[in-house]
Amino acid sequence: MKPTSRASRTSRTPRPSLYAASLLLALTSASAAADDAGTGPFGVTAFAAATARSVRVGALFEADRRDRLRGGHFCTASVVHSPHRDLVITAAHCLDGRPDDLLFVPGYRDGEAPYGVWKVGRRFLSEGWKERRDEDGDVAFAVVERRGGDGVGVEDVVGGERFATDTAVGATAVTVTAYLNSHEQPVSCTNKPRPRSRTQQRIECPGFSGGSSGSPWVDGDGAVVGVLGGHDGGGSTADVSYSAVLGAEAARLYQSAERGSASN
Repeated sequence: MKPTSRASRTSRTPRPSLYAASLLLALTSASAAADDAGTGPFGVTAFAAATARSVRVGALFEADRRDRLRGGHFCTASVVHSPHRDLVITAAHCLDGRPDDLLFVPGYRDGEAPYGVWKVGRRFLSEGWKERRDEDGDVAFAVVERRGGDGVGVEDVVGGERFATDTAVGATAVTVTAYLNSHEQPVSCTNKPRPRSRTQQRIECPGFSGGSSGSPWVDGDGAVVGVLGGHDGGGSTADVSYSAVLGAEAARLYQSAERGSASN
């Protein structure tokens, strides 16, 4: 099966929706509660408040946008905890085929980079993805280069979520935070994922259109248990999104990224 890249969703024009726009504008405070607590309202997409947790999520840019960030982001990524404090996670299709020079901007809002602009270094994609674009391998890690001058890692600045594998799909609600192409601040939605198959999970959150690929699915314990991507590049409609179920292959990939980080 040839996957439909949600990177293509990052470049398509989102469907106009007064309903989605009103939700985004009216329910920000509800989203803030969901973002921190991992509890309802479920299935509501709204602008995400800037919290200690949400700023660990950021937007990806190509390097030529460093001095003009506004309108230039194409995917979402987030910081995950690692011994060297310099790893981000995203969807494999967000990194595959992109130029060597990419930038990660945690907590990006309205053209500003309050926590700095970080250069993306070495990338780690699964063999299943590299060999056959396997939707079950649509997860990737990247080392983010340390800050010049003091050698500080991105996790030292914004913190990082724990990366978890072999969790039961739908055991708890998750919060998905994303940078849509159509907005210059993140949105989030909390809901319970459901199995699509043994290796894929799905979540119903309205309006997750272009730019949402790579968004972390964070459970109530602060663990990343999914990454928006997988089936149909993350979903063929903006209201249902997918992630590979994170299992042994994802755990091995994380370990490879840890080792690769140590060698940088």
